[in-house]
Amino acid sequence: MKNALLVILFLPLLNLYSQTGSLTGTVMSQGEVLPWATIQLKDTQLGTTTDEAGKYLLEAPFGTYTVVCKSIGYKSLEKVITLNNSLPLQLNFQLDEDVMGLEQVVVTGTRTDKRRTDSPVIVNLINSKTLDNVVASNLSEGLRFQPGLRIETDCQTCNYTQLRINGLQGGYSQILINGRPIFSPLTGLYGMEQIPANMIERIEIVRGGVSALYGSSAIGGTVNVMTKIPRKNDYALTYTYQNMGNNSNDHLLVGNATVVNTKKNAGATFFVSKRDRDTYDDNGDNFSELPQLKNNSFGTNFFYIPQENQKLEASISSINEYRYGGEIVDKPAHMAQQSEERTHNVLMGSLDYQINFNEEKSAFILYYGGQYTDRDHYTGIIPDEEPQLSQFYANPPYGISNVTTHQGGVQYNHRFNSFMGGKTVFTFGSEYVYDEVLDIIEAYNYKIDQTTRNLGGFAQNDWDITPDLNFLSGFRIDQHNLLDKAIISPRLSLLYKWKKETQLRLGWGTGFRAPQAFDTDLHIAFAGGGISRISLSDNLKEERSNSFTASVNYDKAREHFIAGFTLEGFYTHLNDAFYLFPLGEDQFGERFEKRNGSGATVKGITLETRANFDYLLQVDAGLTLQASQFDEAVENIEGLEAKREFLRTPNKYGYATFTYTPTKKFSASANIVYTGPMELVHFSGEGTGQAMDEYNSSSSFTELSIRLGYDFEFPNIDTGLEIFGGLKNLTNAYQNDFDLGKNRDSNYVYGPGAPRTVFVGLRIKSL
Repeated sequence: MKNALLVILFLPLLNLYSQTGSLTGTVMSQGEVLPWATIQLKDTQLGTTTDEAGKYLLEAPFGTYTVVCKSIGYKSLEKVITLNNSLPLQLNFQLDEDVMGLEQVVVTGTRTDKRRTDSPVIVNLINSKTLDNVVASNLSEGLRFQPGLRIETDCQTCNYTQLRINGLQGGYSQILINGRPIFSPLTGLYGMEQIPANMIERIEIVRGGVSALYGSSAIGGTVNVMTKIPRKNDYALTYTYQNMGNNSNDHLLVGNATVVNTKKNAGATFFVSKRDRDTYDDNGDNFSELPQLKNNSFGTNFFYIPQENQKLEASISSINEYRYGGEIVDKPAHMAQQSEERTHNVLMGSLDYQINFNEEKSAFILYYGGQYTDRDHYTGIIPDEEPQLSQFYANPPYGISNVTTHQGGVQYNHRFNSFMGGKTVFTFGSEYVYDEVLDIIEAYNYKIDQTTRNLGGFAQNDWDITPDLNFLSGFRIDQHNLLDKAIISPRLSLLYKWKKETQLRLGWGTGFRAPQAFDTDLHIAFAGGGISRISLSDNLKEERSNSFTASVNYDKAREHFIAGFTLEGFYTHLNDAFYLFPLGEDQFGERFEKRNGSGATVKGITLETRANFDYLLQVDAGLTLQASQFDEAVENIEGLEAKREFLRTPNKYGYATFTYTPTKKFSASANIVYTGPMELVHFSGEGTGQAMDEYNSSSSFTELSIRLGYDFEFPNIDTGLEIFGGLKNLTNAYQNDFDLGKNRDSNYVYGPGAPRTVFVGLRIKSL
């Protein structure tokens, strides 16, 4: 009787326990196990990851579920199962490699996680593998291989680079680090070369205006640099030697390490980079075309999952860079006939906290990002005669720069599984951006002391009307301290999926660009034997934009190949477009003033093609055809005719990459970058070879680069060894009419950023 009573009392508990089943299995791809793959029961908080052997175990109450298996770099797979037995259910997955990145999840286009094919705006991806294949040592070198993007070198002496998206110069595009706009205007001059490639997990690129999400200076597009995140315990150490033009050396040593705890709820990744590059003189005048460069960088990313529905991420990195360009002499900078010297100390960091609740339907995100830059610099040219020479030595033009950037914000996402016949995700957020710039060169009476503050709020509705039709709508309100009134930036996007392989997209949005005192076009340069400086007009007001895009995206998978293309048309009109008006010379050199013009239009088409054959050969290519004009002609050089055309903007440019992997151990890659002709201004200078101020039209350039690599594996010590080498700019397609001597026009630079370069490297890594 006593035992029977116990059975009765515990029967409900036994029955409850019996209502729980379990899933077990292995995740593989092409005969190899996939560790750290994610197994998730769709629309629940239940999930797990595979272990180092690719195995998993997941318990769940009885019921019918859709099981989703995901792994970065592979196509996700869904299977419907029913748990109705206490015995483990065996469920294995075979994932196909996502060689074209179509299944990857992106965040930049909508601020929420979306598969690329489901995103209402086109998001292009560059992953760390691609950066390896094109032998990119920094962010600048990696961005050249995307449609609509062009990396431009703008100074013969200091070699700063800027990114042009759809023909618009660097100030019209935002560069984000982990989704945060902490890439300050000053950092925008040199930062793309300062960010080492081994710091980067992937890069997301959105062409066209996204001011509705990111505010000022997101007219041309947005580049989101995602730093490496920890997934498993591993390491890599790489040394690369490069020789430019047979006479200048470049040494690069980089290292990465990742540590994840046994519970997989905490981990950290570390990176370190050291670069030492000599100056390069192409025309033999003892003045550099490429500056001396010394860069030391290190940083870490950290994550912690205190509970299944919460995640904390933090990152911090430090960059120290020294660069010197000009006369090649072993003397202090002010003793050179002409030179620029820069020492940057940059500290960047971010902190993100996310909590999911309401059965995974809601998410709250709290974030902060910051950057501090301390810069010592010199920009000078020695006068030829007294008394200017004595004055110069008494007060050489050394300067200092200090830039502080802070951003903090909140974001709330809520998903409705039933909304007007479909489903939707509402996103709301607010953020505050503070940017303080101090840049001084006392000898030139040059000083920028400006603080900008921007308070923004945004709202967005990402509505899946049907499984094949998506409508994205949103707006942002910005209150910028340099503007008289608040700016409202709306945007609309429509996505239609036709016959599974095809996506049709339409988009419209407005944007603005605030009249900041420091931007990529305010760089101090040399021209005509003096210093070229730029100031802001007293009544300068913001630029406003209207942008339209239309695109068709097609991808077809066959048994032995995948191929596709994207055709996109774009149109952007700028109201009150900025331009540089020549004011003439003063005692230091040429002066320009940034003013508002009547307007400008940038329009064109971009074609991107891609194909993969049996996982052996991957081909990607892109070509952009465009026209960029002011509504009314503007004066670029005093005394010369005004022009409507944008300067330094080719009407056609493109790229192609080829990757061949016949075996797991051997790889070969090649890439091509094409730059069409462009109009430039060319200032005269004594002894430079340029007798008068004039417009010049550059020739077109085609760069060809190749890379070969071979892997050796030592499984007994869990170590791999890769040897690689090749040639950059194999045909030596390099500018051949650089100015000579100290009086050169340093902005008269076009074409490839470096001559023919031989490289070899060695990488030690974990298996």
